[in-house]
Amino acid sequence: MTQMIEVFDHYHSCVIGVEEIAPQDTKSYGIIDGNAWEKAIIKMSGIVEEPDPSVAPLNLGVVGRYVLKPRIFEHLHALKSGAGGELQLTDAIQSLLADEQVLAYKYHGTRFDCGSKLGYLKATVEFALRHPEVSVDFRTYLEEHLSLTLD
Repeated sequence: MTQMIEVFDHYHSCVIGVEEIAPQDTKSYGIIDGNAWEKAIIKMSGIVEEPDPSVAPLNLGVVGRYVLKPRIFEHLHALKSGAGGELQLTDAIQSLLADEQVLAYKYHGTRFDCGSKLGYLKATVEFALRHPEVSVDFRTYLEEHLSLTLD
C-alpha cells in the first residue's frame, strides 16, 4: 500500500491495485483497460466487473487495494443497484473515469483472496504466525495438530 500512496501523492490521482492474472480467471475479478504509463503504472481507460475471457480488455485484475478520493462517494450515490441490490465499486470507478484520471498500480506484495474460504484461512494463519502475542503458541498448536493428523 505504501507504493500506491506514493503514486497517489505524486500524481494526485486515484490509484487501484492490480495484478496480472491468468486469462481464464477474468470472470473472478474486476478487469481494467488502459495503457502502460510508467513502470508499474497504467493510465486507466476503463474497468469492467468479471468479464468473460473472450471480452476482457487486459489480464490485469483488481486486487482489492484502493487509494481513492472522497469524490468516489458522489459516483457511488449516483449508481442504481445492480444484481442482489448491490452497488459495484467498479461501476463508480468507471463513472469517475469520465471526470478525472485514474491510475492502476501493478501491486507487489503478499495478497490473500479473503473472498474465498481457503484464502481467508490462509490469511488468518499467516497473520497469527506473525502476531507477537500469539505466534509461538499458535505455531506449537499447529505443529502438534499436524503431527497428530499425520500419524
